[in-house]
Amino acid sequence: MKPFTRITVDPNQMGGLPCIRSLRIPVATVVGMVGEGMAEAEILNAYPDLEVEDVREALRYAAEAVRERELPVVGGS
Repeated sequence: MKPFTRITVDPNQMGGLPCIRSLRIPVATVVGMVGEGMAEAEILNAYPDLEVEDVREALRYAAEAVRERELPVVGGS
């Protein structure tokens, strides 16, 4: 697995949430923006301190965080 060089966790910053490069931008915020349908360019415009690779690594980090874990889903057969 490729290491996450752009994700930082500091218990004294943002309550210890994983953030992008020690910026006060949580990974969850970036992933949520992607989930809402925002394009990379829109995210980078909203957060000028971010770089394209920050967005991509946030998505890889989120994918790894939920890998092999069950989440509640609503579904039928």
